[in-house]
Amino acid sequence: MKILYICTHNRCRSILSEAVTNHLSQGEIEARSAGSQPSGEVHPLSLKYLAEAGISTTGLKSQSWDEFEDFAPDLVVTVCDSAAGETCPVWFGKSLKVHWGLEDPSKLDGTEEEKAAAFRHTIRLIEERVQALLTISELTPAEWPAALDALGAH
Repeated sequence: MKILYICTHNRCRSILSEAVTNHLSQGEIEARSAGSQPSGEVHPLSLKYLAEAGISTTGLKSQSWDEFEDFAPDLVVTVCDSAAGETCPVWFGKSLKVHWGLEDPSKLDGTEEEKAAAFRHTIRLIEERVQALLTISELTPAEWPAALDALGAH
């Protein structure tokens, strides 16, 4: 299964999702991330809390979804509400589309402890969803839509 995570700026939630998916799936799922309006840099706290969780940050970068036309994802997952409402490129047409609304931990104004808790919580949510995707990836592609519907994520 190939997944493309989309968030408007591709600096936090989609980056976290890409890294967590590739870490947990160990090659079973190939994940990438992109943005409709990429910021050009990964949020430093995304890198910090991924590293804290023992998840590799090698190769993570903020990039445009235009760079993935040849990737041909099986599944496109939007992780922010603004990206979910955007018109996706026509080449996403054959991909299944799912929306995972995730709060943006990088937008939290608070203490360092509150920011850390927000990033750790987001990483845990992504881990739970990836575990479900790993089960779905074992099914045939024809069975994926129904399985995603059963998760309430299609």
